[in-house]
Amino acid sequence: MLRRIALVLVIIGAINWLLVGLFEWDLVTAIFGGDHIRHSSWFSRIIYILVGISGLVAIPILFGRNERAR
Repeated sequence: MLRRIALVLVIIGAINWLLVGLFEWDLVTAIFGGDHIRHSSWFSRIIYILVGISGLVAIPILFGRNERAR
């Protein structure tokens, strides 16, 4: 159960970074308060986008069967 919660938080964080990378908009800060507009370098935005895409790719892992590697 702890692993699933951690995975959900990682996915949410990755999607948030995707939004920062694409639109310079921080969803978590917009919801919980603070300056939700970020100004980042292009290199940082590329990293944010890659992390966000990785989070989207991880979504099926959350709903996959819980099999352990042998």
